[in-house]
Order: sequence, then C-alpha cells, then structure tokens
Amino acid sequence: MTTRVFLVDDHRLFLSGVQAELAARINVVGTAIEVNEAINAIRDTQPDVVLVDVHLPGGGGKAIIESVLRTHPDTRFLALSVSDAAEDVIAVIRAGARGYVTKSIGPDELADAVRRVHEGDAVFSPRLAGFVLDAFAGEPVAVAAAPADREDPELDKLTARERDVLRLIARGYTYKEIARRLEISVKTVESHVSAVLRKLQLSTRHELTRWASDRGVV
Repeated sequence: MTTRVFLVDDHRLFLSGVQAELAARINVVGTAIEVNEAINAIRDTQPDVVLVDVHLPGGGGKAIIESVLRTHPDTRFLALSVSDAAEDVIAVIRAGARGYVTKSIGPDELADAVRRVHEGDAVFSPRLAGFVLDAFAGEPVAVAAAPADREDPELDKLTARERDVLRLIARGYTYKEIARRLEISVKTVESHVSAVLRKLQLSTRHELTRWASDRGVV
C-alpha cells in the first residue's frame, strides 16, 4: 500500500519542489503553509505521515504535532528543516515526531525516510542520530540528582525489564530493534509494552513516550 503523506512548509517554492519530487514515489494527499491550516487539513485527510517544517509562523511544527496528536494519536510526523540546532531537534521529538531530517537530504532518501516512519522506525539524518540519543540518554543523570524525583510510585510498578523496554520505546526504537538489543523476541517486547501501558494506564505508544520524557527516564 502506498504511503499517504501530507506536506507542511511555509516556503512555497520549496514546498512545490518537495511535492513534485515525492509525487512519483509517494501519494501526496495535501499541503499547507501555516499552522492552523495544516492542523485542520491533516485532521481532514488523515495521512499516514506528515512531513513538517520546524519553523513556521504561528507556533511552528511543534504546535502542529502536539495539536494533531491530541485528536489523532496514530498520525506519524517526520520533521524536515534547515536547522540542526539541538533545541529544535529535541523540541519536536518531545512533541511526538518520529524523526528529524535536514533539507540537504536527497529525494530518494526522503521518500525512504517517510516510508520508514510509516512502518514505525525512528529516522534521523546521520549526523543527528548520535546526538539525539546522547541528549536524551544524558537527562536521567540530572533528574536523578534531585531528591524529590528519585522515587516515582508509578515507575516503581514496572519490572527492571519493563523499564528497559520503556526507555528504548521512548528513544524511538522499533520493536525489532528493541528485541535485538535486549536479546529477546519481538513477541516478548510486545508483551512488555502491553504490561507497561496497562500498569501506567496509558493507551498508545505516543502517550508512553511523552510519559517517559516528562519523567526524564529516556
């Protein structure tokens, strides 16, 4: 089945170019150039993946991601930007984006990135991948230093292995990647995720990621 993608960018010429390049590779179901227009159109078209610029008038890509995921939590977002600044990358990933690529990416690579995000992978430009994992992995140390945060009744409900799976889910790993890293089966990963969702009274993987990020356990 062809991936259905929605494009958001306030530079009309760039937007037209991306649309033309992707049209032969992916089903482009719509475009928008500003935040409110994008939010409404994404909800109407319900694409598989939204390719969204980070810097937009009226709130930026982060505002679009947060707003859409509140009503359509299964929508997947891939950020596309000229910026590789740490604050931009972390902000949209925290908001719920499944990846972040820069505008230096080629058409074939971009189409592949969109498909991979649709399939559940986390996708980053090569020079950003290590930085993203390091940035999130480094946070628990600072959080643990605060005495008030050392104990979390909800986190204490989880087994050690469930916490391992939670952290990897929050970092954007797929079930297959988690299974490979922890040397367990994909079915076991799925069982752990179901147990974590049940214990924390959450419904989706996106909610789980936000929960982990808010507590600095990624």
